[in-house]
Amino acid sequence: MSDAQNDTAPPSDAAAPDPALRPSRPREGASSTERERAKAADGGVEPDVEVEVEVEGEAASGTAPETAAGDAEGATLAAESDEAAAQVELDIDLAASAVERERDEYLDALRRLQADFENYKKRMIRQQTETLERAAEHLVEKLLPVLDAIDLANQHGSGEAIAPVATALMDTLAKEGLERIDPVGEAFDPTEHEAVMHEPADPEADGDADEDAGQVVAALLRAGYRWRGRLVRAAMVSVRG
Repeated sequence: MSDAQNDTAPPSDAAAPDPALRPSRPREGASSTERERAKAADGGVEPDVEVEVEVEGEAASGTAPETAAGDAEGATLAAESDEAAAQVELDIDLAASAVERERDEYLDALRRLQADFENYKKRMIRQQTETLERAAEHLVEKLLPVLDAIDLANQHGSGEAIAPVATALMDTLAKEGLERIDPVGEAFDPTEHEAVMHEPADPEADGDADEDAGQVVAALLRAGYRWRGRLVRAAMVSVRG
């Protein structure tokens, strides 16, 4: 009985279907191109090329918005970059203007300081000169009694003994700027002469000179002096006319 069963059993090779003859089914999520190819394979028809071109066109049209978005973003970035560069240039110009203004202010302050310093130096030199001149003038004023004593000695005939000393002293003071005022016979000048005596005019002795010149210094009672053009002491005189 086992042999009969063995004879009636179909061979395993005949029972197995041929994979090549199995209809092909497109996988889930396949594209339309793959579906057409599967259909053509089942029916023996070649795949439609137009469908593939259409699908590729759809894919190309799908990337167009992305390209446009990328271009817009690039343009925006370029505009922002230009704006930032312009702002940087503006900041640089403002900073340069501020630096130039500050430089000008410092230069003006330096010029004013230099001018003030020059004026200060001139003022100090003038003050020092005036101080030295006043000090020398005070010294001359203290020596005037000595000069008066020399004049009195000459008037009383005893000036020969002190003549060398008197001459040396007067020469030294004259070199430093001392001037003796001895206006006998000159017109009276109230700015430099001090009239302590007055004599009437003598037409016989003076002729018409007194009428034209007015008062004339008739005698010198005490000599006057100038120190470097400045009056130290007026001459004490007797005036006629």
